[in-house]
Amino acid sequence: MQVRLSPVIARAVLGASPADLDGAVVALDDLWGREASRIRERLGDVSSWQDRFALTDALLARRHEAGPPVDPEVAWAWHRIVGGRGLVRVDRLAAELGWSRKRLWSRFRSQLGLPPKRAVKLVRFDHAVHRLVTGEGAARVAADAGYADQSHLHRDVMAFTGVTPATVAAEPFLAVDDIAWPSHETPAHRR
Repeated sequence: MQVRLSPVIARAVLGASPADLDGAVVALDDLWGREASRIRERLGDVSSWQDRFALTDALLARRHEAGPPVDPEVAWAWHRIVGGRGLVRVDRLAAELGWSRKRLWSRFRSQLGLPPKRAVKLVRFDHAVHRLVTGEGAARVAADAGYADQSHLHRDVMAFTGVTPATVAAEPFLAVDDIAWPSHETPAHRR
């Protein structure tokens, strides 16, 4: 089972700051200890995928409720970045919060695991790649997604994935559907 967590709740659910993980791949056992084994057993005992998803939702919701929340200002900045599809300026976000760029960078990085400028770039990239998967042309996607030109999009795709836009667009794990990629984010999708 794969779970995609919003950075806003990742720290609470994982029990560790994404900044502390520093992009490393970490086994769930290393984060949750014996609880991870118990969860695996419980998921194995459930007979249907619908029940597994319900159990996973309940477990994640419980951990989210028990864990430390991010600052509301950091959550607000993240949601503005996602809502703007990565086409927002970090200095404008800081100004809207009444914070300095340095304060926004520091809080964002410590609580979400990456600086806001990197978040903007990743959200823009994510949106662009999912449009490529739907069959849209790279030039149109680049123009609409705020890239300087098609080669700028190409460089970002290569930097993030190591493959060309055409190759990444054919990846089956990027299949677009209303469950994995809702047209608007609801509270249930932020988990």
